[in-house]
Amino acid sequence: MPQPISATTTSATSATPHQPYAYRRRPLVEPDWTRLPGWRHVTTDEWHSAQWQRAHCVKTAAQLRAVLGDLADDSFYADLAADQTGNATMSMLITPQMINTMVPDRAPDTDSLRADPVRRYMLPLASDRRTDWPSHPYASRDSLHEHDMWVAEGLTHRYPTKVLAELLATCPQYCGHCTRMDLVGNSTPTVDKLRLTLRPAARYEAQLDYLRTHPQVRDVVVSGGDVANLPWRHLESYLQGLLEIDTVRDIRLATKALMGLPQHWLQPDVVAGLERIARTAASRSVNLAIHTHVNHAQSLTPLVARAAQTALDVGIRDVRNQGVLMRGVNADPDALLDLCFALQGEAGILPYYFYLCDMIPNAEHWRVPVAVAQQLQHDIMGYLPGYATPRIVCDVPLVGKRWVHMPTEYDREHGISYWTKNYRTSLDGDTDDALDRRYPYYDPIDTLSESGQRWWRRHRLPA
Repeated sequence: MPQPISATTTSATSATPHQPYAYRRRPLVEPDWTRLPGWRHVTTDEWHSAQWQRAHCVKTAAQLRAVLGDLADDSFYADLAADQTGNATMSMLITPQMINTMVPDRAPDTDSLRADPVRRYMLPLASDRRTDWPSHPYASRDSLHEHDMWVAEGLTHRYPTKVLAELLATCPQYCGHCTRMDLVGNSTPTVDKLRLTLRPAARYEAQLDYLRTHPQVRDVVVSGGDVANLPWRHLESYLQGLLEIDTVRDIRLATKALMGLPQHWLQPDVVAGLERIARTAASRSVNLAIHTHVNHAQSLTPLVARAAQTALDVGIRDVRNQGVLMRGVNADPDALLDLCFALQGEAGILPYYFYLCDMIPNAEHWRVPVAVAQQLQHDIMGYLPGYATPRIVCDVPLVGKRWVHMPTEYDREHGISYWTKNYRTSLDGDTDDALDRRYPYYDPIDTLSESGQRWWRRHRLPA
């Protein structure tokens, strides 16, 4: 028989228990940029200007020294310069807005800069990188084979109903972990970048022609690079072309600049153009969204929230975040939950995905194992509203996005998970075994047991 509820039980359940994560509301704050010597005399009007932000991006260690001065010591600048010449797959380019969110509560020093999570992925140091396994043996420049699946220049048809449209190969800022490091940005001493060859107008028309003749595609991610680097009239023309294709029902604009350069998305001409596009999309029942890329709560400020809310106010259906899990940045439950609550509760941005960092060269110090991602997914459940609880996914080469709990087999000893897929890509053709094969994904080797690392040392080069 059911037991009666005792007074003791009632008292215990009414108490507030200790929780692994303690939520408290943290209103967004714009850090004081005048705490940094190089920006001591920058006015509010200048800071809010997209043109000023772009003109004062930091591209070299010497330019960063002009901003930070003696707040960081010589060893820090030397470490930064050494990474650019010896390791970096992305050239240095970072907006004042992003620099200002590093050590946001005070004037930084060398130690706080080295430990700062935004610095760790936006301005990697040579000392951050692993020397035992700087790259996984199976790392590659285009680890997701996006270029191999181009059906027109810049147009990747990877999923049955979805395409990725890379309109350009530049961004307002470059992230060290960029999955498109083979194409995006300037060449570095370690990476000679690929180049788009068609004139922009010809590239856009070739992409639109493909979509007009392939009605199975209903969803277009418009990216690059970053669409914030495209003159608005060109982006609007491309989007109008998409909206004239009846079979296109979803359009997603991919822009880290919503966070890294919110000033761009607050410019009157951009806001007016966004409203025109949103109005046309709504009239044709097309879902129009913005996807941004925020990896740490520090990066969210009132300017970012204002840019997101402005987009929603003019008719963008959703603003969503796709982050990347990285060691030293956000790969713990407190950091993820702090970020998600700041996104959803303070900035009006929906936490959507967190990806495992892709297997590109020199990225092993950032990557986390599938098992850690599985535990993180477990640890963040139950705190956020269900609709705002992000899914942690692994983008498996030759497969696509898979929830981290979906491997068919996981060899933890050697750090190899095996995955299946339920559709064919253009690389598969009509092969019979594409849907029956198991596709491998590899954990970072330094996270394995000593016996697992020994095995990889014996099998260091791919077969």
